[in-house]
Amino acid sequence: MMITSAVCWGSWANTYKGVKNYRFELFYWDYAIGIFVISLVLGYTMGSTGHDASSFANNIHSADGSNIAYALGGGALFNLANLLLVAAIDMAGLAVAFPISIGIALVVGVVLSYAFQPKGNALFLGLGVICAVVAVTLDGKAYGRLAAIGRSVSRRSIVTCIVSGVLMGLWAPFMAHAMTHGHSLGPYSAAAFLTLGALLSCFIWNIYFMKHPLVGEPVSIPGFFHSSIPVHLLGLLGGFVWSIATVFNLVAASLTGYAISYAIGQSAPMVAALWGILVWKEFNGSGTRAKLYLILMFVFYGLAIFLVARANG
Repeated sequence: MMITSAVCWGSWANTYKGVKNYRFELFYWDYAIGIFVISLVLGYTMGSTGHDASSFANNIHSADGSNIAYALGGGALFNLANLLLVAAIDMAGLAVAFPISIGIALVVGVVLSYAFQPKGNALFLGLGVICAVVAVTLDGKAYGRLAAIGRSVSRRSIVTCIVSGVLMGLWAPFMAHAMTHGHSLGPYSAAAFLTLGALLSCFIWNIYFMKHPLVGEPVSIPGFFHSSIPVHLLGLLGGFVWSIATVFNLVAASLTGYAISYAIGQSAPMVAALWGILVWKEFNGSGTRAKLYLILMFVFYGLAIFLVARANG
């Protein structure tokens, strides 16, 4: 489950790369529907194999309303971060957007977790944060080298990655509260309310970006209904893949411990970077220096994950 989670988290964005000349704001409606639908499917199947209090439906009925609210709020915050991530992928590509955004999220998450609950080896945590910052910087420098070969390099895309990463590091505490306090949510019910919060918040965040896009002209809802069936299916597939990753990661964490599950899950940006470099050829012709930056980025990001895992476990 942990390995599947990392691969799926790092791979779902390929569905957006697979649609050509289609605005991410329109793609995102199908994606948001997909993440909610598959979380319900998994909840009513894998999450309902037992008939005790931990089963999907029973857990929802017994959970505190405040924990449900925390999960919905976490979903809304995640959704804004993820919308910005998809926008950054649109502007800069998978190999740039994912490592920068999720690398920053790793830094924010570690710092906040330690500030609220000083737990774990402070030295390893500090070194892990430094390695993550170095990895993000190296990825940004590799992206900057594309300008040397006449490719378009957008500063706005880097800013979008940074904002996305900060927000991505903020939503996890909401889920941690929902799953650990009082009558808590289980992994399947937590995922269901997380994705419901994300879907509902689309009527705020996504509509705003449709009217005030980061790239291009404003788009309208009719454009969504005029899209082809394969485009809609790719959006739904992207949501299915992300939601499977999230549910599997939450279930694995309850079995193996959050430190191990979190560390393996955070390797997803490396999977995304490999897709961007090897399949989508985002750095073709970028030169030796850019490739060296990318290799070092993989090394430092791997060190960051290892150090954070060691600090917590």
